[in-house]
Amino acid sequence: MSDLFEPLALTHGPVLKNRFVLAPLTNLQSHPDGTLSDDEFKWLTYRAKGGFALTMTCAAHVQRVGQGFPGQLGVFGDEHLPGLTRLAAQIKDYGSLAVVQLHHAGMRSPQDLIGEAPHCPSDNEEFRARALTLTEVEQLRDDFISAAVRCERAGFEGVELHGAHGYILAQFLSPEVNQRTDRYGGSLENRARIIHEIIDGVRAATGPDFSLGLRLSPERFGLKLAEIIEVTRNILADGKIDYLDMSLWDYAKEPMEAEFQGRTLMSYFSELPRGQVRVGCAGKVMTPDDARLCLERGMDFVMLGRAAILHHDYPQRLAADPAFEPVKTPVSPEHLRAEGLGPSFVKYMATWKGFVEEPASEPA
Repeated sequence: MSDLFEPLALTHGPVLKNRFVLAPLTNLQSHPDGTLSDDEFKWLTYRAKGGFALTMTCAAHVQRVGQGFPGQLGVFGDEHLPGLTRLAAQIKDYGSLAVVQLHHAGMRSPQDLIGEAPHCPSDNEEFRARALTLTEVEQLRDDFISAAVRCERAGFEGVELHGAHGYILAQFLSPEVNQRTDRYGGSLENRARIIHEIIDGVRAATGPDFSLGLRLSPERFGLKLAEIIEVTRNILADGKIDYLDMSLWDYAKEPMEAEFQGRTLMSYFSELPRGQVRVGCAGKVMTPDDARLCLERGMDFVMLGRAAILHHDYPQRLAADPAFEPVKTPVSPEHLRAEGLGPSFVKYMATWKGFVEEPASEPA
């Protein structure tokens, strides 16, 4: 297990003390206006205290109309600064890198939540979304950059851009969703343009010790694996980000597209030249053996999601006991509360099949 506990340097910002990163996880615990709640503060800082080298927030929306789910953390206004500042300070006090994931749900913003039709690169009948004007695309780009600056002001040591899971940056990448005819549509170069512009903008607007990551997913939501490989190759070659976070759903799975099968989805990204950019993955990394295999197969770090929900101190437990194995699911609500989840998060996890024990039925 020694590799899992080797430090990992980034081009910008502090060194990660080990290879364990808390995945950005929806938890529904913030206030309706996007300000930080005590429950979300506890959930995140508990993981920093438990030994994660980098503690990442849930997806935090950069525009009010980009909200994707209730109880989502906001980074679109200065009213969020007090909570963000408190959170960043405590994460860093525990020796973990403090990072915000920047997000906009695009066409996946529920209309009843944002009070208007959701936004999308193009009109979308399925989601009843309207196309962004060119001015609105430029504003979206600038709001991602402004949110990064706000996070730096709050004391965070970096941000990650959420370009995965069919949210707005992935919508721009999708040749099915993005039907624009201006410089943000058409060719793959044009569809990836907004991501490159945000990366350049964040680099220009933040300090030399501010880290920048990007999350991509290579499948579903109208994405083509060959295109995501090409986008990834170009971003790694540019060397402007510090780390790439590949969200794979399952680190051991094969691609969905038949012509790419016969090897793991992860291998298409682990083999790309990366220069000084660090590459990690998320997707059913549950046991220490899973984490070790990811590193053996070319990853620099691993993102823990469900495993980190089950054990706030997963890295510390493994460091103390090489034979450590995470608890099996389903677990009790009491277990989750003891691991720092608030009532809203426990209720949300109960919607994940097989994760939380069913309540005992009343005797007849």
